Amino acid sequence: MSRFVDRVTIHVAAGGGGNGCASVHREKFKPLGGPDGGNGGKGGDISLVVDPGVHTLLDFHHRPHARATRGRQGRGSMRHGAAGEDLVLPVPDGTVVLTPEGEVLADLVGPGTTFVAARGGRGGLGNAALASRARRAPGFALLGEPGEYNDLVLELKSVADVGLIGFPSAGKSSLISVLSAAKPKIADYPFTTLAPNLGVVSAGETVFTVADVPGLIPGASGGRGLGLDFLRHIERCAVLVHVVDCATFETDRDPVSDIEAVESELADYTPALTEEHGAPDLAQRPRLVVLNKMDVPDAQEMAELIRPELAERGWRVFEVSTATHEGLRELGFALAEEVERYRAERPAPEPARVIVRPEALGDSGFTVEPDPEADDGFIIRGDRPERWVHQTSFDNDEAVGYLADRLARLGVEEELAKQGAQPGDQVTIGDVTFDWEPTTPAGLAMLHGARGQDKRLDADDRVTKDERRAAMKARRSGAGADEPVAEPISEDRAEDAKGAAGEVDEDEESEW
Repeated sequence: MSRFVDRVTIHVAAGGGGNGCASVHREKFKPLGGPDGGNGGKGGDISLVVDPGVHTLLDFHHRPHARATRGRQGRGSMRHGAAGEDLVLPVPDGTVVLTPEGEVLADLVGPGTTFVAARGGRGGLGNAALASRARRAPGFALLGEPGEYNDLVLELKSVADVGLIGFPSAGKSSLISVLSAAKPKIADYPFTTLAPNLGVVSAGETVFTVADVPGLIPGASGGRGLGLDFLRHIERCAVLVHVVDCATFETDRDPVSDIEAVESELADYTPALTEEHGAPDLAQRPRLVVLNKMDVPDAQEMAELIRPELAERGWRVFEVSTATHEGLRELGFALAEEVERYRAERPAPEPARVIVRPEALGDSGFTVEPDPEADDGFIIRGDRPERWVHQTSFDNDEAVGYLADRLARLGVEEELAKQGAQPGDQVTIGDVTFDWEPTTPAGLAMLHGARGQDKRLDADDRVTKDERRAAMKARRSGAGADEPVAEPISEDRAEDAKGAAGEVDEDEESEW
């Protein structure tokens, strides 16, 4: 049995980037021929693309998780890893992409319209790309970045020119079946229609689409019945048509009260697509009234009673019968006239523009904040510092030293010192926490040592923060005379650190 699904939550995970390779070229009589590790491949993106052949979100209801492939790892001999394959997810025309909080991210209207739901991570650089005057043969490579992971809500808003609204069993499905070639389910009990029906109507040279929106009853905008689920399908309609049952046997109902009840629900409903997204308020849409079931004798009497009252509101009234096809031709041409007027008033679509967001002048690209969960702790936030941490292999001392150089050149060390950070304080970047070592000079990596090592990390003999705390506790307990006390950093040691720093690696790629 087929199902109509117009709202789903999907979980998309783009592919991670491949790791770079740390390799040294070797051949006969040339054991150390220089670094030749290739870069890792980029991870695959996940995109939503409008496909005219897709009419429901049912596939996402059964398979809400989507994952793209990751990039391949780089290899020696300058062989770069292959990029992961992009994953394209077809969606129906009129799909709106929102965050779980309700923020509209994209309105996908028109075949081929594309939205990148999750971007793949960039591949890590191999040691060949990291070589510079300071590091002629790096013994490390950068790791690939993880791909984006997003939870998205997809809502389908039917792209129809005319929306048929009214109480259940008013004859909307019967009307769309005789106006077009649509074959909806028709029965004589309420809520027969459980999903919107779309039909294509031709009136002269005008071709337009008609949607049957079910479930509009008092309280629909608050979740009663089916109205809240399907009110969204009239947001894009150019014309709203009230379909009224003039032959109802319910004594507590009449056509005018039915119209007023539906209008009240339309006024209470707040569309997700505001005027900023090309959807004006529902109150501004033109209305037509269709008095249905004119083949029943009692319906003629009811129509004569309410026609003057409806005419006073400025609405055009049409008397039709879906059984005898009375008045259908006039109704079709009237709808075509309203649709043509709406299309003529709409502004011409503008081509998509490339949006460039330059960095603000003086923006350092990161922020330093006190850590609320740790005393004497700091949190560093920013795209580049967090990305660099993801790219660092912390089991390689040389890679850690390279990260320290990048952070120092960015100005992180200076900003920490300005905010009063002390040696040994905890600093958190992303999901990594480490003790701050301000005496580690940037640029000392040019002092050659074993591959994969950094002399600055091995030459630190400073008393740690834990040792200072232990000494303080011992002094307070009266046993502090025999405990070692942390010594301040001498001026000679500071000068040695400055002299060892040498020049900065200017050739390293700052973008990475």
